[in-house]
Amino acid sequence: MSLLVLVTGSAGTAGVSLPNDPRAKALVESGRELLGRGDIDGATDSFEAALAVDPGNPATYLALGDAARAAGMQGKAIHYYREALERDPNNLAALAGEGGAMAEKGALEKAKGNLARLEGLCGRNCPEAQNLAGVIAKGPVARVVSADAVKPEPKVEAN
Repeated sequence: MSLLVLVTGSAGTAGVSLPNDPRAKALVESGRELLGRGDIDGATDSFEAALAVDPGNPATYLALGDAARAAGMQGKAIHYYREALERDPNNLAALAGEGGAMAEKGALEKAKGNLARLEGLCGRNCPEAQNLAGVIAKGPVARVVSADAVKPEPKVEAN
């Protein structure tokens, strides 16, 4: 019975929170709105401003991780999610985000470790665990090919 209370208590406090400072809260909410509309740069600017107003808030690091991940910068996203987890070790959204970024980067075993931790905190049916399981099932995101990798064949034309 005490184990159930412990798990329930930790899962209940692990949700996404907003900064306490009203200015930072408004900036994070505005950034989330911009991110939802696809304005990744505007959202990142808003989140960074929120971090300047309320340094160290896990919700702001989580938001920055989401923006970096949306921009295809999984390494940077992992960094931000880890910052959030340092401040709130059982944050379900940060665990899922970090695991998703790892899976997209190709670190599937590490992502599965995050999934196991999530399932321990909230069960298999919580949205964060289901979302991460779906990202792991998709596998790594295809890398962008550089211009050096695809060299055109020269064509000689008469004038």
